[in-house]
Amino acid sequence: MKILIIEDEQGLRETIRASLQKEKFVVETASDYFSALDKINDYDYDCILLDIMLPGGNGLDLLRELKRMRRSDSVLIISAKDSLDDKVDGLELGADDYLTKPFHLAELNARVKSLIRRRVAKGDLTIAIANLTLDPDKHLVLVGGIPLQLNRKEYDLLYYFVVNPNRVINKMSLAESVWGDNIDQADSLDFIYSQVKNLRKKLKQAGATVELKAVYGFGYKLSEV
Repeated sequence: MKILIIEDEQGLRETIRASLQKEKFVVETASDYFSALDKINDYDYDCILLDIMLPGGNGLDLLRELKRMRRSDSVLIISAKDSLDDKVDGLELGADDYLTKPFHLAELNARVKSLIRRRVAKGDLTIAIANLTLDPDKHLVLVGGIPLQLNRKEYDLLYYFVVNPNRVINKMSLAESVWGDNIDQADSLDFIYSQVKNLRKKLKQAGATVELKAVYGFGYKLSEV
């Protein structure tokens, strides 16, 4: 699950990043309007944490851009501005929630998880396809009710496939979903191939009634057997 933090205050930005990474999210950051605009133009996110007052522009304008692009990323406004007008404007422009600074990190994490559940699983705590079930809060995978042991990268890849069922996904999109800003740490896209191969093998051995299929020249897709 990939999060974008748009916040100009470095200390707060890094504190939020560290907190969300402990929750096993892939986290990217932007410190000003234009770097944030580049991010949302290039990538999709499960949730965007958005400050209103930014160097170079206004967070509400980024919301307008997301709306223009018909994007479905969940948006949580985090701002020191506690006026009713800002809240109303943000929600009318498509924000899903509003949290006023200062806030407790535990509340922020809970709201982020809630927004992702609302977006991906329609409020359910788990996501299911065929006999495969994922519990994003616990990072738990079940096949026919039996836990399936996956490493961190395998889990992140499976989550991305499960929330995009029957969609052909290329290797670059998979790499971005797993590494985010640190994609350069991946030796090559061959590593994605090996992780998908291992994941496919584990799913088959566990008796999953879903299959990771290679679509030659394009990428992979997850579908029911």
